[in-house]
Amino acid sequence: MGLFKDQGVVYKPVEEVDLGPKSDHVYLRANVKAPRMAGLLVKIFTWFLESRIFGTILVYMLKKNNLIHKLVTNAQLEESPLYVPLHPFEDLKEQEVKCIDSKLSPPEQVQQAMDCLPNSSEKSLRGLQSSFRHWTILDYSRAYNLKEITPRMVAERFIAAVNESSNPPSRMSFFIDYNAEDILRQADKSTLRYEQGNPISILDGIPIAIKDEIDCSPYPTTGGTKWLHKVRPCTGDASCVKCLRLCGAILVGKTNMHEIGAGTSGINPHYGATRNPYDISKIAGGSSSGSAAVVAAGLCPVALGVDGGGSVRMPAALCGVIGLKPTFGRIPHNGYAAMNGQLPPDQPTRPKLYFPLLNPTKSISDVKMAKYAEWFNDCSDDIRTCCSKALDKLQEHYSWKIVEVTIPEIEVMRLAHYSTIGSECSTALSSHLEKLKPEEIGWDARVALSVYGSFSSKEYIKAQKIRNRQMQFHMKIFAEADVIVSPTTGVTAYPIQDDASETGELDYINGAALVRYSIAGNFLGLPAVTVPVGYDKLGLPIGLQFIGQPWSEPTLIHIASAMQAICKPDYKKPEVFYNLLKKD
Repeated sequence: MGLFKDQGVVYKPVEEVDLGPKSDHVYLRANVKAPRMAGLLVKIFTWFLESRIFGTILVYMLKKNNLIHKLVTNAQLEESPLYVPLHPFEDLKEQEVKCIDSKLSPPEQVQQAMDCLPNSSEKSLRGLQSSFRHWTILDYSRAYNLKEITPRMVAERFIAAVNESSNPPSRMSFFIDYNAEDILRQADKSTLRYEQGNPISILDGIPIAIKDEIDCSPYPTTGGTKWLHKVRPCTGDASCVKCLRLCGAILVGKTNMHEIGAGTSGINPHYGATRNPYDISKIAGGSSSGSAAVVAAGLCPVALGVDGGGSVRMPAALCGVIGLKPTFGRIPHNGYAAMNGQLPPDQPTRPKLYFPLLNPTKSISDVKMAKYAEWFNDCSDDIRTCCSKALDKLQEHYSWKIVEVTIPEIEVMRLAHYSTIGSECSTALSSHLEKLKPEEIGWDARVALSVYGSFSSKEYIKAQKIRNRQMQFHMKIFAEADVIVSPTTGVTAYPIQDDASETGELDYINGAALVRYSIAGNFLGLPAVTVPVGYDKLGLPIGLQFIGQPWSEPTLIHIASAMQAICKPDYKKPEVFYNLLKKD
């Protein structure tokens, strides 16, 4: 294709780029040129894409039309490549925090974290059920200690709810796998500990779901596929799961996800489309679709996901729950089926862990929130209006400040991240894919893998150079502000169409809108949190996102808590909701 080489962009040196509000930088909207396809159209497109001759031409045209050649492949930039967004730990001297002793056992660490939460009276749940609310870990623990309910009773209700939700008319497809016998066994042990007055921690008896990309015995780890567990057997719990188990949590199963994490809708042709509890005709988002949906539906107060490209934050926003993505390297990654993106290298010592001292009547002061107006406003009217009002309320309640900035080359960063995560996914799975029959992989995943495998070493290295540029841009912004604020997604949950059930779907326009605000968290290894702040005209949830500098999770939690306190009185009950703590 050398005869048709596209002219690449020549990027200014970083030090010459103005990040101020009056910058002459032109905001580039996503230039997605690909029609939605599902059913027979996806099959035909896949057959052509996988052919040697037509496939090469199709991939070339896709990259050209979507500006990958212009903005990444043939771009000219002087920065050196940055291959891993690993940040040396820095003690940020954040406001109102407590250092958690890393030498303590997981239950002891949980207790130290509990000491940072506001005091709450031992009040019965009977007085709390007059209006809707999602039950929290504290609510479950309080109910257990007051003997209003037992972990065994919660487990039985959970199993009944999952069975009901898996069948018509809802067919929610929350889980890929769950084992009722194992759940009840864990619940019985927890119930006995409460009867003896000796719960392990506040997490004892708490139902927690695990995304099926994270190892959790006794379940296989499928990654949303029909084959991964056959070539990569689960040999034990991932580190994060092991800690939860040591604290007495009831691990209730493996949640549904987009196949190999290669999509944003959560529509899985093998295990069903995870449906949004606020409207079962709409998507839950992906790829951690099941984890967000089970929390929204009240089946668990918390669930684990994996965020390689907004995969925790997007479904959390669409399903109306909080989603936290930590700093790259914060969580040990052993026991994780790495399919999308790099794993951080092993570190001899874990970074210090600080927990925010949350105060229900007062929050931290002098918070500066960076806002890039053109990017912030590149979303639906309902989202823009809702998020702007939420931001106004934050300023009004806490006197926090908005710092107007320009974040250059955001669309370039999205394409560079796509090139990166695609290359790394293709490399990670290549030895397995060579042994698979095409029919073992979903049609939409086959398309993704064909494109992923097309990225060249040149494109990969150019993408890492772009990562370096973006890292420098963002660090300069964080020198002036504590967080960057944006909507979490550009659109709310959209309809699940019938033709996607067998093949999945290709909807890159909606996909680009969903992922628009997520990329910096992954490409640059930054922590981020999404908080539900309202609803669109159809009653679908909207999330507001705060992106922090490396290791600033305590500040993000402070801000999320403050935002939630303002919005919580207006939270609405989902269409599908199971109250596991209800009084008979």
